[in-house]
Amino acid sequence: MAMLCSVSSSSYSLLVVVVFLVGSLLSIVGHHKPVPSLPERLDSLRFADSSVISFDPAELDRASGDFGMIVRAAPAAVMHPASERDVAELVKFSHAAARPFHIAARGRGHSVRGQALAGGGVVVEMAALRKGRDRIKVTCPVECYVDAGGEQLWADVLAETLKHGLAPRSWTDYLYLTVGGTMSNAGISGQSFLHGPQISNVHELDVVTGKGEIVTCSEQQEADLFFAVLGGLGQFGIITRARIALEPAPQMVRWVRLIYTDFKAFSHDQERLISVIEGLNYVEGSVIMANSLTNNWRSSFYLEEDIKRIKELSEEHGAVYCLEVAKYYDHATANSIDEAIQLLLGDLRFEPGFHFKTDVAYASFLNRVREGEVKLQSRGLWDVPHPWLNILVPRSRIVDFDQGVFKSILKHSSSNNNSVGRILIYATNRDKWNQRTSAVIPDEQVFYSVGILRSGSGDDDRKDLEQQNKEILDFCDQAGINYKQYLPHYTGTSDWMKHFGAKWSLFVERKMRYDPRALLSPGQQIFTSSYSQNSSL
Repeated sequence: MAMLCSVSSSSYSLLVVVVFLVGSLLSIVGHHKPVPSLPERLDSLRFADSSVISFDPAELDRASGDFGMIVRAAPAAVMHPASERDVAELVKFSHAAARPFHIAARGRGHSVRGQALAGGGVVVEMAALRKGRDRIKVTCPVECYVDAGGEQLWADVLAETLKHGLAPRSWTDYLYLTVGGTMSNAGISGQSFLHGPQISNVHELDVVTGKGEIVTCSEQQEADLFFAVLGGLGQFGIITRARIALEPAPQMVRWVRLIYTDFKAFSHDQERLISVIEGLNYVEGSVIMANSLTNNWRSSFYLEEDIKRIKELSEEHGAVYCLEVAKYYDHATANSIDEAIQLLLGDLRFEPGFHFKTDVAYASFLNRVREGEVKLQSRGLWDVPHPWLNILVPRSRIVDFDQGVFKSILKHSSSNNNSVGRILIYATNRDKWNQRTSAVIPDEQVFYSVGILRSGSGDDDRKDLEQQNKEILDFCDQAGINYKQYLPHYTGTSDWMKHFGAKWSLFVERKMRYDPRALLSPGQQIFTSSYSQNSSL
């Protein structure tokens, strides 16, 4: 007992993981009889509804990769579910097996480092559930909400809610992601400072746990599972339905971009704007490197002469910063929008003459990235490697980050590759995040979301960008910047322990409670010894 009491909390957590993994492995290697292949075993599985298990090589190949195009892991089978109870039946089948197999729910496969893959296991193509009726249903009793299947695209959720004059409060920049996918991470954008991430705006979930149980959970019912799944990286269950908070949808958006050369002024103005009550509805920032503006798929916001001026400014300073803000309004209040914007932006310290604005419909504003996607697809620049890096940086170190990353690592390397994409940097408020969820963020009231969203035109570019990402993380580690990765990628238990910090022990306990055989989301590499491990062996 004395020896157990002397073990540190972190060592104990690591011990729990080791025992957990050893137990799972013993359940596999303890059987000496020849075991049929996974396809042969799945032949005995019978579904209540019309779900299909496919072994078609073309489907297996498609399910072997993701948006990142960096890693590949071939599943043994792909499931096209007809109902959530069939998804549960698949999970229950694996959970009860002497030799369980891994399962990954795939929405759009928009992960960048294999997080939605299941090497040697089964990938569940959640899109098949969109064929069901009433998978997006708006209800407006005292408080309005929408019930949306975990497989539903946010673009489709928006389209349905707008029919009722309503919309969710919090968004991601890109709407062609699934509800379950973003809820498993956090779901952040320029509205997060005001409403928090998407996981702070959900009332209820239906979840298929790693035991194959279908559980309805909320803050009042099965609360531990509810908060575990939100931001839980798919480790505790597959989200099959989310009840999402709604608010009246505005009609129009005044969309403004302001250019800065002084980073301190840029960050100061952001922090001021996100603290204003009854202020803006959206605040994001970005970095424009000297060689990136002409490749920027969102440069259509500017006239050609504006692009030339901004490019000259960025060449002079090495980089400039763009503060992008929005104020929602309706046709009835259109006459007052100029005055409202002037009051909010009047004394900001952007470069004189570099104030750009436009007015767009609300739905068009939210779906603004789609236009850029279509343009990139037409140029063959969408289906390319995406070695993206997303990190959350505490406010107290954001100037150091600017000096070490934007003004050093990226500045010195910006002319050495053909990368395309944006670099986002925007402030948000910690108190808008529910700390009971599995998501982890920096320990400061204000922190910045930094998204280095560059894509290479080929393998050499990808390797260069990955090396730069490593340099950025190494710089942060050496400088003692206590960042957190968003959409995290680690390969070792010690790194995951550091990532989750004080939440690590609870994360492990929840894994043992809801997915004790570590079936779900092996691509996250949290509870698997290596990503290449064949989960059917």
